[in-house]
Amino acid sequence: MERVVKFEVLGQEYPLYTDAPEEDVQEILGLVKSQLEGEGHRSNLPVNKIAILATINMAGKYVRLRRDFDKYRLEIEESVDRIQVSIDQVI
Repeated sequence: MERVVKFEVLGQEYPLYTDAPEEDVQEILGLVKSQLEGEGHRSNLPVNKIAILATINMAGKYVRLRRDFDKYRLEIEESVDRIQVSIDQVI
């Protein structure tokens, strides 16, 4: 069931409409807050620029994780294929 969750970051409050489990919401908001406030150490920047920098940072991490996952998945598939060949040779 969708609900509104209000959270504060960089001194501003924002609503988030979500049906995600509370644990996920808290983890997501914690990550967003830490990224924004981490970028916020450059206090002379406007909030929108801080948000863009944090978004680029998170997108970069996402791309690296996706690439690492794809590499891992390929390695697993190759391992399964090798195991299957070994099993077929024994049978």
